[in-house]
Amino acid sequence: MDPVTLTTDRLLLRTVGPHDTDAVYAAAQDPEIQRWTVIPSPYLREHAEQFVGQMAPDGWADSSTYTFGVFLPSGELAGMLGITMRSLGTGEIGFWATKEHRGNGYITEATLAVSRWAFTSVAIDRVEWRAEVGNAASRAVAEKAGFTIEGILRSAIDNKGVRRDCWVGSLLPSDLDLPSTAPYLPGRPQSS
Repeated sequence: MDPVTLTTDRLLLRTVGPHDTDAVYAAAQDPEIQRWTVIPSPYLREHAEQFVGQMAPDGWADSSTYTFGVFLPSGELAGMLGITMRSLGTGEIGFWATKEHRGNGYITEATLAVSRWAFTSVAIDRVEWRAEVGNAASRAVAEKAGFTIEGILRSAIDNKGVRRDCWVGSLLPSDLDLPSTAPYLPGRPQSS
């Protein structure tokens, strides 16, 4: 798929390229981003070059990961967001915000815009969110975006060689008043 550009009231969401290397590299020096995400630590300039020059474009080309830089109208990088295809109809969302722009609702706004796009343009019927237990900022974004927190998965994230428990949640098209590509029949609790 060719990369797409999305806009919201306050943001420009577009893929990243070599001209974004400096901004990505600088943002990824933040210890909080390195702690809570699976990016390399220490994060070297060559990691940023590989991400913007190969990983992001390859993900779009083979429809495996749709990466969006979250930019302000000024062109400043406010965060990064991506949806990685996990199985038929299911994509997993991941995101981070730059230190300077946390708490402004930008990532929640971007999450909703990209999820709407995924539901209407990529035939995704479930956007799944996972974050290591304890990553309260990520969970707050997911909850503000309307994700249903479904529980804890034990040892479900490998972060730099350490298995960790994670929260898991989902957003469905119906949560945003959008149609699904397939019917959905919710389970019912069994009576005893």
